[in-house]
Amino acid sequence: MKTRNLDALFLLPRAGEGSPAKRSRMRAHPFASPEGPSSDPAAPGHLLLFGEKGRALVLCCALALVASPAHAFLAYVTNEKGNSVTVIDTDKLTAVKTVKVGRRPRGVEISKDGAELYVCAGDDDTIQVIDTKTLQVSGNLPSGPDPELMILSPDGKTVYVSNENDNLVTLIDTQTKKRVGDVPVGVEPEGMAVSPDGRVIVNTSETTNMAHLIDTQTKEIIANVLVDARPRFAAFKPDGSELWVSSEIGGTVSVIDPASHKVTDKIRFEIPGLSKEAIQPIGISFSGDGKRAYVALGPANRVAVIDVATKKIEKYLLVGQRVWHLAFTPDEKYLLTANGVSNDVSVIDTASLKVVKSIPVGAFPWGIAVAPK
Repeated sequence: MKTRNLDALFLLPRAGEGSPAKRSRMRAHPFASPEGPSSDPAAPGHLLLFGEKGRALVLCCALALVASPAHAFLAYVTNEKGNSVTVIDTDKLTAVKTVKVGRRPRGVEISKDGAELYVCAGDDDTIQVIDTKTLQVSGNLPSGPDPELMILSPDGKTVYVSNENDNLVTLIDTQTKKRVGDVPVGVEPEGMAVSPDGRVIVNTSETTNMAHLIDTQTKEIIANVLVDARPRFAAFKPDGSELWVSSEIGGTVSVIDPASHKVTDKIRFEIPGLSKEAIQPIGISFSGDGKRAYVALGPANRVAVIDVATKKIEKYLLVGQRVWHLAFTPDEKYLLTANGVSNDVSVIDTASLKVVKSIPVGAFPWGIAVAPK
């Protein structure tokens, strides 16, 4: 930041206006000119600052502007085989802490107020609650057996959890920390999504090869949509007009109309030098304006950048090995990817569409969530 000559900021009286009386009037009436309005910024009638007090005020304002950070976010990465969560400072793009959690942590979410982190500890059949200030485990949420993924309702009052071993979606009240309902779904439920208005949740069942649309008020399935083999993840477009479901074995992303419950399009991926079997779509993230989607392609070690309007692939970005899930920083400057086999997080600059850094984390990173400090 360049600093101008501070004397220029104090707008000292011009020649002919230097009498003590006139200077006194100018000090006494800083917002009104005795001579009437003027478009000249140095004329009486504009806010004038004199002497050391004025200089100090300007300096304080300037320092406050300089000191304000552009952003301050923390990313939380679940390490499935490390039984831990790695905390990343996205200002410094470095890991700052490791938190020990339960066995086989996968899905991760942050409470609406940012005070709590929820972690699916699959092999412990529970969801652990972590205080984001102390980074200590403070309690548990009552899930079913082997919780995989979860999604938070838009109002933050309910967590919807897929329990792989009992084919149920569990509803948990985040305030009372109590289980408030269960919805039977297909075999091996995993992916979870919620519509922007909170009226519909979606679960994908890996073995049944379906996306189950569930009414959040009645807690009943309103549609079962057949997709390609092994659907692992679901995400609504930000305006709610489309539902995207990734099929790991099918190698596709199905685009579903939430109103008609019909598949309206399918996105396929082709990467020179890789077999179709190596391209396995998993995580999906939409930009806030809904114009771009980013799809993690598993063992292809790529993230596909997709134009949402045309459904065309703009670019493939090479990231770490076995990319699972991804998340934006809230300002969308960076997209972070959890790379399971290379044990790192790739940092994608969304403006340049380039990977700018790789951050080492724990063993087999899987899920990722980002929130302000």
